[in-house]
Amino acid sequence: MKNRLFIIVLLIASLSFAQKDKEEKLPYYEIPEYPEEFTAGTMAARMVDALGFRYYWASDSLTEKDLAYRATEEGRSAEETIKHIYDLSKIIVNSTLMQPNSNDKEDLSYEEIRVKTLNNLKTAADILRESDDISQYKIVFGEREIPFWNQVNGPIADAIWHCGQLVIYRRTTGNPINPRVNHFTGKVRK
Repeated sequence: MKNRLFIIVLLIASLSFAQKDKEEKLPYYEIPEYPEEFTAGTMAARMVDALGFRYYWASDSLTEKDLAYRATEEGRSAEETIKHIYDLSKIIVNSTLMQPNSNDKEDLSYEEIRVKTLNNLKTAADILRESDDISQYKIVFGEREIPFWNQVNGPIADAIWHCGQLVIYRRTTGNPINPRVNHFTGKVRK
């Protein structure tokens, strides 16, 4: 009996560590260290990194109750808001990859959307961080090219706004974000 109990405890502990390890391997568990140099690229990358960090924690460990929550009947649910942030992340990364945007719809789970969103933001930030000329990263819809300026007041700011909504929604459902998250430093207190 003691051996079975020991094995069960060991199994639960290893699953907990595996989950923590998996979570820490996703981008934006903490915000990356800032570069030594201020450029347009490093500043734009830092904005995307800040979005990634906020999204990581706003979307972490959501329950079915959290995902279904909507403030009003007319408003988006938390899950629909997460899908919208994913769509915004595709606009951001497509810009840095110099690819046009498409209206392709994907049938993805919450976890798949979360992982893809975080990876999109990380890819975009990494490209921006190394760039000497971010004006080349236009938003492209069909034949229409929109300057990078609109990336800041458009998809980046919009996604940050929606991360705040997710935080409020999850507080309302009784599942607030990790209280050790420090948005000012971009770190998680141990």
